[in-house]
Amino acid sequence: MNILVTGANGQLGNEMRILAKNSTDKYFFTDVVDASQESIAMLKKLAGDDINTKTEHLDITNLDAIREIVKRENVEAIVNCAAWTNVDGAEDPEKYELVELLNAKAPENLAIAMKEVDGWLVQISTDYVFGKEPYNTPCKEDQKGTPTGVYGVTKLFGEQKIIATGCKYMILRTAWLYSEFGKNFVKTMLNLTATKPQLKVVFDQTGTPTYALDLAIAIVAALKNPVEGIYHYSNEGVCSWFDFTEMIAEYAGNTGCDIQPCHSFEFPSPVKRPAYSVLDKTKVKDTFGISVPYWTVSLRECIKNLK
Repeated sequence: MNILVTGANGQLGNEMRILAKNSTDKYFFTDVVDASQESIAMLKKLAGDDINTKTEHLDITNLDAIREIVKRENVEAIVNCAAWTNVDGAEDPEKYELVELLNAKAPENLAIAMKEVDGWLVQISTDYVFGKEPYNTPCKEDQKGTPTGVYGVTKLFGEQKIIATGCKYMILRTAWLYSEFGKNFVKTMLNLTATKPQLKVVFDQTGTPTYALDLAIAIVAALKNPVEGIYHYSNEGVCSWFDFTEMIAEYAGNTGCDIQPCHSFEFPSPVKRPAYSVLDKTKVKDTFGISVPYWTVSLRECIKNLK
């Protein structure tokens, strides 16, 4: 299969590069930003100097540009790792059109291009499509979306636009993504717990961390025998951001930082984040026969790579 990866220089895109190295499928990697030297060095550390770090420029807000590369490379599936992911920044009224363009219109463009060639679109969505209604059981795929901010609203809109095109799609909602690449919570807390004597972290937001490599493995498995639908994928287990930070510090050996739990209101934000966004993964496991690692196991592996 010829597979196009958008947003290839981000967290998930780089993990897809690692899996592509030993794949029998042919991958094409695209982005609108260049890869950082730090990311290239990490790729070579994890996968060897012969890892494919090449990136072709592709603006997914341009439907004609998508059509051109799909035709040229005979693309049979697109994995869309590109999105606006700055949750707080999305609340800026001057940014709304751009956020909607990237999170809703661009995925629709990809869906149209795949519909025209009878190909598959794998769209990465988010737990932020939930959150407004109070609940304390893991969210299922058919649960009504009740986003609390612009980021979640536009990602949910993107899902709806993809489905409306009639293309063959797999939408994977994920949560609390981290990796060895780019900026993420794990890398931030590794630095803070190593340099700060004390740290406050919220304990009243509950979810599950997701190692981007595990999500990439699930995507590859799904593309081997694709089944249309919406799926949830995060690592197994449940924790708060406070619990997450405690384990990051423990695995990194950062024992000198006093980590204290605090309430969300102590860190004012322009958007109300979901208090509980644990995702039910029964469907993805049953459909594709995949095994989902427990979150602490994957966290330890990622920190080992970073250290």
